[in-house]
Order: sequence, then C-alpha cells, then structure tokens
Amino acid sequence: MAPVKNSRGPAWLGINIFWGKMSSNVQIVPLTQSRSDMRRFMKFQYQVYRNDPFWVAPLEMDLIKVLTGANPFWRHADGQFWMAVRDGRDVGRIAAVLDRNYVEFQGDATAFFGFFEAIDDSRVSHALFGAACEWARQKGARRLLGPMNPSTNDECGMLIKGFDSSPVLMMPYNPAYYPALIESAGLEKAKDLLAYYIDLINTPMQRFERVASKFKQRQSGISVRPILRKTIQSDIQKIKAIYNQAWERNWGFVPLTEAEVDFMAERLGFLLTEGISYLAETPQGEAVGFLLALPDYNQVFKAMKGRLVSWGTIKALPYLLHWKVVPTCRVITLGVKADYRGRGIEAAMLADGLREGFKLGFKNVEASWILEDNVPVQRIIALFGGEPYKVYRVYQKAL
Repeated sequence: MAPVKNSRGPAWLGINIFWGKMSSNVQIVPLTQSRSDMRRFMKFQYQVYRNDPFWVAPLEMDLIKVLTGANPFWRHADGQFWMAVRDGRDVGRIAAVLDRNYVEFQGDATAFFGFFEAIDDSRVSHALFGAACEWARQKGARRLLGPMNPSTNDECGMLIKGFDSSPVLMMPYNPAYYPALIESAGLEKAKDLLAYYIDLINTPMQRFERVASKFKQRQSGISVRPILRKTIQSDIQKIKAIYNQAWERNWGFVPLTEAEVDFMAERLGFLLTEGISYLAETPQGEAVGFLLALPDYNQVFKAMKGRLVSWGTIKALPYLLHWKVVPTCRVITLGVKADYRGRGIEAAMLADGLREGFKLGFKNVEASWILEDNVPVQRIIALFGGEPYKVYRVYQKAL
C-alpha cells in the first residue's frame, strides 16, 4: 500500500493546529505502518484496559501482522493511523481505511474507521474523528463507517450491550463509555450485529439428532462432513469457492482475495479442532456450504497478556496442544450458496457441530456475529436454544 504522508507534511500541520486549538491542546500525530510506529499504536490499549477484568489483550505478534504489510489486505487498501497526544502523553488512537475492493464491489464511496481507543474525554475523540473524517474526504469518501478492524472480514462493531463478560475469539471489546464518545462526535447507528449464546449443557441432545435425521431423509444427495487436519489444505480451496458466493449479498460484504483467505488460514489453522467445523457437498463433490467454529482461545490468551512467550503460555499450552478443551467455542461463519438455501443444510451442519462439540467437552457456544435483520439465520440458531446476549453497533457519519 502507499501510506499517507506523515506529520512532517504541511497539509497535516494545518490539521494538527486546528484540532489542537479546538481540543484543549490535543495534538493528532500521524503514524507510518512501520513496526515501531505500530508497536506504539498497540501499546496504548494497555493504558485503557489496565484495570478492566474482562479485556483480553490480542496477541501482539498476530496483530502486528494485521496492521503491517504482512497482511495482503493492504494491497488493495490505503490506511492512515494516528495517535492523540496531550502534554507529551498518548491519550487516544484511531485508523482510517479506504478499501478499494469494498468501494468497487459495493459501489459505495465509504471509508472505514477502526482500532479506536481513547481515554474518557470527548475532546480527544472529537479530535481523532476529525482527523479520520478529513483524511476520508481527501480520499473521495462520502461516508465514514466503523469500527472495522480493518474491514468487514475482520473484527468489527462497537460493543453496546453485554459488558459483563470477556469477548470470545476474534470479537471486539471496549469500555462502556465508548458509544457515548462516538455519538458525541456526530456518528449514528448504521447496523447492529448480534451475538447469540447457546447453552449446550441444558440443550437436549435429541434435538440435534432430530434435526440431523430429518435433513438426511430430505436431502439424501447432500453430505455433511467434518473438516479434518489431514484434509485442511484441499478444504480451504473449497471454502474459498463458497465464501465469496454465499455472502455476496450480505450487508457490508466484500470478497476476500485468494491471498487474504490464505493469510486467514495461516493465522487460524493451528486453532482448528476437529469435529466442530463442517463442509456440505453434493454427490459430484461441489462444496455448497460450510460451518467454521473454533474454541474460544481467548480464555487462555487472557493469561498471556498479548505475549506469546510469557508465564501465561505455560497455562495455555495444554489447550493449544489440544490436550484440554476450553468450555466455550465460537461459531464464526455459517453459510450456504444461494441455490442451495432453504434445504436445511445450515441447520444440519450446526446440529452436527453442536452435538460433536458437546461430546468433545464444550459447555456453551457463541454464534457471532449475525446481522440484526438476518432473520433466517436467527431462526436457525433459535432452533437450538440460542438467545441474543451481546450487541455490537456499526456507526456511520456522512462526510
């Protein structure tokens, strides 16, 4: 990607002075995507969450890949990162992103904001969003949308309900005062995303058996099979073919490139637990749907405090080596190609995954995220006793 010029450029000097005057000496300092600048960008989050018992620090070695050129996303996206500084101290951060693939696919001149963190001070958040909006305007965007970290294919949304527990794997978390900061900066709701909770302990297993049996009777030509480590490489190729077709009409969707799918598989492959992720295939071998679920390793990452090499790693090893099972797993994706919907394939994959997950020792499941108006998927999850328990909001602002 071509990074935006840093604060040494005269154009940014004007923005710094303007927002400094309006924001009680808050200075907005642009960063490059160098590893040193991104480490500063990451470090600030520890200041915000140092006394928060629910926050889980992201693995720094993974996040640095997402933020820098190691992530193939930046081959088709431009981004700019900023720190808010007051009296020589970092007090906030934000990123603005223009994903050219999103703009082209959606026909929507929208830029994203993401990775927002700040102290509880509206002067800081106003300055940060002012910089992000000005950058987006200069890029030709007519709307700012987010949080996207950094896209709709990654962590997105701002937690607005459900602050009483830690986030599950690859879901965002933030202080309860963030929505007010964002809204005071002139942003409003664009869409809500829901997280559903399924209690496996108290869900009758006969329900899963009944759903799977009915599916097999009605759809004898379509098989549902687990994704295994020995088949993962060939299965990834099939998942690539499904993903961009199954979700292409979803709100905010942007297709993943081949390189992005490979990057995601590299990041998540070692977390694969056999028995909870599934593919649906026709007799001809065409993959028509898939369910991706992973254990909630946030429950063990929490002790690692963002560092792969730490005392917390010793505690995490039995889980990472699959000797032990964490109590929770997350259903990340559940989708079927348009021509095969309405046949019960989603329910069959979910039934098999939940049933086998219970046998493996999982006690509960989070299915996330689900669009607030995606009623068909909500009904499928409700069939298995799922109830919404967290809400994440995507905000927007016209430029």
